[in-house]
Amino acid sequence: GGGLIAYSEANVSYGTNGVVETGTRKKKVVLLGTGWAGTSFLKNLNNSQYEVQIISPRNYFAFTPLLPSVTCGTVEARSVVEPIRNIGRKKNVDTSYLEAECYKIDPASKKVHCRSKQGVSSNGKKEFSVDYDYLVIATGAQSNTFNIPGVEENCHFLKEVEDAQGIRKTVIDNFEKASLPDLSDEERKRILHFVVVGGGPTGVEFAAELHDFVTEDLVRLYPRAKDSVRITLLEAADHILTMFDKRITEFAEEKFSRDGIDVKLGSMVTKVNEKDISAKTKGGEVSTIPYGMIVWSTGIGTRPVIKDFMKQIGQGNRRALATDEWLRVEGCDNIYALGDCATINQRKVMEDVSAIFSKADKDKSGTLTLKEFQEAMDDICVRYPQVELYLKSKRLRGIADLLKEAETDDGSKKNVELKIEEFKSALSQVDSQVKFLPATAQVAAQQGTYLAKCFDRMEECEKNPEGPIRMRGEGRHRFRPFRYRHLGQFAPLGGEQTAAQLPGDWVSIGQSSQWLWYSVYASKQVSWRTRVLVVSDWMRRFIFGRDSSSI
Repeated sequence: GGGLIAYSEANVSYGTNGVVETGTRKKKVVLLGTGWAGTSFLKNLNNSQYEVQIISPRNYFAFTPLLPSVTCGTVEARSVVEPIRNIGRKKNVDTSYLEAECYKIDPASKKVHCRSKQGVSSNGKKEFSVDYDYLVIATGAQSNTFNIPGVEENCHFLKEVEDAQGIRKTVIDNFEKASLPDLSDEERKRILHFVVVGGGPTGVEFAAELHDFVTEDLVRLYPRAKDSVRITLLEAADHILTMFDKRITEFAEEKFSRDGIDVKLGSMVTKVNEKDISAKTKGGEVSTIPYGMIVWSTGIGTRPVIKDFMKQIGQGNRRALATDEWLRVEGCDNIYALGDCATINQRKVMEDVSAIFSKADKDKSGTLTLKEFQEAMDDICVRYPQVELYLKSKRLRGIADLLKEAETDDGSKKNVELKIEEFKSALSQVDSQVKFLPATAQVAAQQGTYLAKCFDRMEECEKNPEGPIRMRGEGRHRFRPFRYRHLGQFAPLGGEQTAAQLPGDWVSIGQSSQWLWYSVYASKQVSWRTRVLVVSDWMRRFIFGRDSSSI
């Protein structure tokens, strides 16, 4: 999921009598994709001077964090999707939707080429193109198979609603197969062996959901299968949930061990066959594991349309589109990218250190006073967020402490005035704090909101720029650069227990965190319709259990 937005301006209109009228019409924004980034942009765009044309192969937004719950019937698929026409219809911006997929971006002619999902377009053709003036790409990403043989053909993925529905059907079908007479114990155990590849949040949550589904619901309905069910989690790293606090990682591994989920760490998958999977340990030992179903959740890869576009603009050796801090694709002034398909290439302080010194040295004396440095620090921290991160990591209170970090060769304190070499020394270590943003729904949603606000205020900020000083040019940037605000993350571990890691390194594990998870995920729904449906599904599960039908 995600979106690609083409922004164009029509200068010809038709009156009520069909006569051509000249003049500026509403600016046309073509939004391709309905994932977190694209939908967030659509929801937050409030300037009525735009006309939005939505183009996407799926006509709904999916709340992807609840997909593991969909796989086991805890939540129904229709409860986590909202028709994109509903979202657009409630805006004061004119919107329309076309069901199609972008397969090529042509930056030279400013066109995006699309293929109708219905087979033909309105003029009888399957393919069509859309012109743009400005392009915002947020097409999301696809599952990464690492080119391992057999993964594409034999594994389930968990990126879309259809994936979750397919997993749910396979789980139930496997239990039905295992209940057939004249089946050997060995074959029954193979069919009921569920393997999850990937120890990240999605893989861990699915394994936990599947364990609860089996132990709380399915074993009562399929008593013959009770002693044959196995769940195995394969992870190439030394621990699962490596992006979480160590306390959460340890608790998750211990809980899975108690629950009977077999966690195999340091296991790298080498091949997947129709009925077995091969994995190699770090010691080089290769084992073959029979399975009934595999769910592959090992990270994300680049979509073909993005790969092709990256080759055109000289970024063919990258894994994602490189953008600046304003989400503009590097080398393309009129193209933006956000979400999982892109990564912000934060500019280094040391690349601009001479220009920064020159800007801060207002009296052109060749030295900086403490006052001049302090006045420049506000713009430096906005333009280069790694400076503020460095101050926090070193527990430095401000510029004075930063200057104390860099002493002269003889260990004496600095003079009141700084020369360029001393200035470089003071800032030499700050680039160590440059961090890449994770490919999460939280990041994509915040980027979509940021970009919508930029579009809303485009004309205003052209006249009155509000961004930091241009270090290598004159004036100021139009907008303040995008800043991600981490609001915390959850890891549901089954048995009504969830691990929560919130800002400030606050960690909570247990049932209280599970209720916090319920409240947050309910409040983050894009509409009251889905909010009511999700909550009612949770209540239904508490009262009646999960639905075990295969439809």
